Amino acid sequence: MGIPEGFTYRDDGGIVTITHHGRPAGTLRGAAAARFLAALARGDDQQLLMARVTGNYKHGNERRAREHPRNRGR
Repeated sequence: MGIPEGFTYRDDGGIVTITHHGRPAGTLRGAAAARFLAALARGDDQQLLMARVTGNYKHGNERRAREHPRNRGR
């Protein structure tokens, strides 16, 4: 699995905006924003955390999807 990169975030007093390579990728408000900021304060990997929060990461089923009959020959 590749290493996530290119994510940045901005905290606007309870609203966290996450961008990926300069484009909006997600917005967190309320409890979700608080959990995100707490995880950052704990020292979790920022890039991986932002990738997971925005849903922009591999799910582990890519190999199965490639072998599906509809995707064969691609």
